[in-house]
Amino acid sequence: MNIEQMLAVLNPEIVGRLKTAVEIGKWPNGVALTKEQREICMQAVYAWEIQHLPETERSGYIDRGTKEEGEQCDDDHHKNEDFQPIKFI
Repeated sequence: MNIEQMLAVLNPEIVGRLKTAVEIGKWPNGVALTKEQREICMQAVYAWEIQHLPETERSGYIDRGTKEEGEQCDDDHHKNEDFQPIKFI
């Protein structure tokens, strides 16, 4: 089975089950996924999501927000704290 045939068979329910299997490392019947099975499941989920979901709904999406040119992050609450290295005893 090639990737196109596999993607044609997948639907949201199957993809959800594959995602759950990857997340918990087990099939619905409790059998552990092998490393190879986990990798194949992840690839199938990503490939399906690219074809069927907008970018913001895909696995692994990170909303980085937007900044205007020259705008800087305002997260400077730690700027005035004195740096103290960890001391190992």
